[in-house]
Amino acid sequence: MTASAELPARVRSGLIVDIFTLFPAMFRGPFDESIVRRARESGAIDIRIHDIRDWTHDRHRTADDTPYGGGAGMVMVAPPIVAAVEETLGDDLPKARVLLMAAGGRLYDQRTAASLATASRIAIVCGRYEGIDQRVVEVLGAEEVSVGDYVLTGGELPAMVVVDAVARLLPGVIHASSVAEESHQRGLVEYPHYTRPHEFRGLVVPPVLLSGHHGEVARWRRVEAIRRTAALRPDLLSDASLSEDERLLVEEVRREANTAGTASDQTGPAACG
Repeated sequence: MTASAELPARVRSGLIVDIFTLFPAMFRGPFDESIVRRARESGAIDIRIHDIRDWTHDRHRTADDTPYGGGAGMVMVAPPIVAAVEETLGDDLPKARVLLMAAGGRLYDQRTAASLATASRIAIVCGRYEGIDQRVVEVLGAEEVSVGDYVLTGGELPAMVVVDAVARLLPGVIHASSVAEESHQRGLVEYPHYTRPHEFRGLVVPPVLLSGHHGEVARWRRVEAIRRTAALRPDLLSDASLSEDERLLVEEVRREANTAGTASDQTGPAACG
């Protein structure tokens, strides 16, 4: 089963993404809606889903086994995975990016997505159970990637995240100006957004956004992006390009947060004992 099967062959000319999984049915639907579907229809991306069990050779289509050294759970065996990737990618394998979705992998971020968006072909292997035989990584030269510091039941959902983040960066899929202002594009989270109605439950749209003064709006958005980053994702600021005034703003936000935290501690419930 391939996610590209429903689209006419003439549009398959962009980035090719091959996903290798034990559960291909999980991918029915997520790539058929919204921006990813638009990217597929335009030919910007061709998503192909492959069942790893098609490369097994026993009547039970076995793709896992008990771990050497003992321990709980099962481990996905190397031979069918390696055979699937090598046979599917063929001559494209040396220049392709091969990813292994694993909880212990390098954290996936916008910079990685942008790098993948420049590739001509990507192979994504979805881990399951206790993990995948390490020799898959070594033989294929795979990059171990994680979408966050938590554990899921398998690599299928992370694979969808990777594809979605990459697809929207491909040329022509989304207007370039929209992508440029998004969170993480410039080392900051995005500024807050407002739309109609002007007033909602006593909360009004910031007046500067109604001023029609594009320079003031841009400045307000920059300041608010820095404020939000300092409050929500301070870890991103080390890579952000900030002026001296903007760094003073960051310190101000931090002081405000510390003051609020101290006040909360002082008004919290009394300790028992």
